[in-house]
Amino acid sequence: MESALGKKALARAETMLKDSGMTLEELGIKMGYPPATARASVWQLFNKVKDPRLSSLESLADALGVKVKDLL
Repeated sequence: MESALGKKALARAETMLKDSGMTLEELGIKMGYPPATARASVWQLFNKVKDPRLSSLESLADALGVKVKDLL
């Protein structure tokens, strides 16, 4: 089941990522993923996850330097 709110949050996060100039790998490392899988993990979050977990949104927001409510 796809969450419209989750989809919106990921779209905003992707825009924030582009504006930040960070790479997917840098974001993934900031989110706590191991360097070897950081890029692929973030790519999968943005492109394959339909309904992100709150914990994923919290990690994503923290890595982008914003609050979860800024993504929603």
